[in-house]
Parts: sequence; structure tokens; C-alpha cells
Amino acid sequence: MLRLMLALLVVLLASPAAAQDAPVATDVTSAEIQTFIDALPRDRVSDRPIRVVDVTGDYRVGVYGVFRPKELAGGANKHEVNTTEIYYMVEGVATLVTGGTLREPGPPIAGTTARSPGIDGGVSRRVTKGDVVIIPGHTPHWWSELETDIEYLIFRPDPDNRLPLK
Repeated sequence: MLRLMLALLVVLLASPAAAQDAPVATDVTSAEIQTFIDALPRDRVSDRPIRVVDVTGDYRVGVYGVFRPKELAGGANKHEVNTTEIYYMVEGVATLVTGGTLREPGPPIAGTTARSPGIDGGVSRRVTKGDVVIIPGHTPHWWSELETDIEYLIFRPDPDNRLPLK
């Protein structure tokens, strides 16, 4: 009888898990990425979603393609959100500063991003093709110098479901 009860318990506990389908994986091919980045405007900084997916209703993950022309290094940013950004350099060479404090921050843009002309303090590193940098939410970051035009991917795990699906 004990064996029967244990077997029944195992079946009952396993049934809900077996009835649920596993989350679906999303593919983004290298050809899709390159086609997307090649189509970005070359006269300005472009940071656009390639794909943003819902992950089991708990959070979203976005893959963004970015083109930044050498002439437009831009100012520093600090996103007041919980979204971590993971940069993967596809092409180019630039200096990225993270941490420290924003120098003369302006009013927030869209309520979540503070901008400034630069960063005081922080960690500076030269980023080249193939490098990855992980930038937690609430961390100032700034491309202080671009040696070339740069193309990179940003992976954005979004625990607050703020990113629009694409």
C-alpha cells in the first residue's frame, strides 16, 4: 500500500510539470544581425531592437543593434532602471568608461535616463571586436573616445517588463 501511495504521489506531483510546455527558444542569426546593423543610419547614433521577447511572463530579454559613428562619441548615460546591459563589440575600437559619477547631469530623458557631458572617476577600458562588457542598471557609462565607427550588440534582460516586444 505504501508503494502504491508513493507511486500515486509521484504521478500527481509530476503531472502539472508535464502538462506545461517548455518555453520556446528564440533564434537571432548572425546574418540577421549583420543585415540589421548594415541597415542602421550612418549619420547618427542608432540603438534599435532586433528582437525583444517575453520569457515565461516573468521578464523580457532584448537584443539591440547599435551603430555609433566615430564623430559622435556622445555624452554619458545613467539608466535609472534595473535592466543590465551586456555589450558585445561586433566591429570597431573605442574607450568605454563605467562607474564614477555623472559630470553636470541634465534632467532625465523619458524619466529614466540621466545624461551628462562625461563621467568623473570610473573605470576606463579599451573595447575591441569580440569584447564583452556587463553594465548593471544604475551604473553611469560613457563612450569617451571612438577610434573608429563602432557596431555592437546590447543584450538587455528586463526584469520589469519595460521593453516593448518585437
